[in-house]
Order: sequence, then structure tokens, then C-alpha cells
Amino acid sequence: MMEALAEMFTYDFMQRALLGVLLIMPLFSLLGTLVVNNGLSFFSDALGHSALTGAAIGLLFGLADPQPVMLLFAIGLALLMNVIRHSRLSTADTVIGVFASCGVALGLILLSGKGFAGYQRLLIGDILSITDTQLWVLFGALCVVIVVWLLCFNGMFATALSPSLARSKGLPTVWLDHLFVVVLAVVVMLSVQWVGLLLVNALLVIPAAAARNVAKGMRSYLILTLIFGLFSGLLGLMVSYLNAVATGPTIVLIGTAIFFGTYGIARRDRT
Repeated sequence: MMEALAEMFTYDFMQRALLGVLLIMPLFSLLGTLVVNNGLSFFSDALGHSALTGAAIGLLFGLADPQPVMLLFAIGLALLMNVIRHSRLSTADTVIGVFASCGVALGLILLSGKGFAGYQRLLIGDILSITDTQLWVLFGALCVVIVVWLLCFNGMFATALSPSLARSKGLPTVWLDHLFVVVLAVVVMLSVQWVGLLLVNALLVIPAAAARNVAKGMRSYLILTLIFGLFSGLLGLMVSYLNAVATGPTIVLIGTAIFFGTYGIARRDRT
């Protein structure tokens, strides 16, 4: 096994996949903490499903790379969902469910008869095909997210915890909320082709949910989320290589095992 693992990283595509995991999982870990705290699990899921429609619109415009259209579509959709879910005309989960269903249905209709098979990799992703240019894009996204976190995390967390209290402290809660969903939309669109729209939400939610089971405070919550995310990502990459199975689903299963392990620990400590 050790020889196989040593051989694994002699391949260029595996080296790029390793760097991809080291960039994607911290991105998901940072965002996942607020996704879980804000109860936005279905929100990020709807954004992931909208990738199909964004890709279809890019195809209609004849673009070789649909990602710019996917980004713009996801940002617009995120802001629209955010406005409607705060209007209180309907429950948040209902609004998000409608948008998620619409995003998938519209994408399937636009792609029907236009070569849907070419976009099937959006469903489960393929991190082994990541390129050097795309790694630099992910690195840039990670730098931006870190800056936003350093400047705005306290305000975003306060807004999620108690919007009325945050407003009383003079925080621009509406703008902070919009900023978060825009950053979330960009990261989801940049990552979806490597982890898949069926799995992107799981990778956002599971490490943070596992950390929340055992975290004693906000600092440990952030640190544990990052540790769980990186551990599941790296182990998933190695296990998938050794067993010749898909990387994304393997990472999700390992993350799920960590979640149930921490759930068991939390349940034991509370009894």
C-alpha cells in the first residue's frame, strides 16, 4: 500500500488533484461554518443545481467555456433567493426548494437535444482533470475568501445569530448577508465541476456539521471544520485512487463517517 501511495503522487494529474483538494476543502470549510449556522444547507444545494442552467445558457450563447455565465447566473440567483427568502411571504425552505427545482428543470430543458452527455461530469465532478490555470483560480478565490473572513466574519456571524441585535450595533446586516451569498455562489460555481452538483452541498455542510457536534466554542468550531474537511478530502483522494472509484463520493462518505463519529461522542458526553 505504501508503494502504491508513493507512486500515486508521481503522476502530474494526481499532484494537481492533491493541490485541488488542499484549496477546495479550506474554501468549503470556511463557508460551511456559516452555511450550517445560518441554516442555509438547502440554499447552497440550490446554487449547485443552478450550475446546470448556467452551463445550458452558456451553450446557447455558443461559449466554449460556460463558467463565466454560470458565475453570473449563480450570483443573480443567489441575490434573488436571498431577497425573496427575507420577504417573509413564504418560508425560506419553500422558496429555496422552488428555485432548486426550477434550476434543474430549466437546465435539463435547455440541454435536451443539445448534447447533455457532455455536461454529465457536472453531476459528480472530476477533480482528477483539474488544470494548472484552474488551480490558480481556486487559489485566488481562497485568498479572497480569507480576506472577506478576516474583515467580515464577526459581522456575518452576528447577523446570522440575531439580525435585530446586529442592526442595533450599527452593522449593515443586509449588505453582509448579500455579500455572504455572493461569495458562496462564486465558490460553488468554481468548485462544482470538480466535486459535482450532486455533492457540492455535502462537502460544504458535512465537515461543519461534524465539527459543530463536538466544538466547545467558535474558535474550535472553525479549526475542527478545517481539520475534518482536509482529512476527509485527503483520505478520500487516496482511497479513491487505491480502489479506482470516484473521488467526490469517497470524500463525502468519509466525511459522513466523521459526522456520525462526532455525533456519537456528543451523545455520550450529554448522557
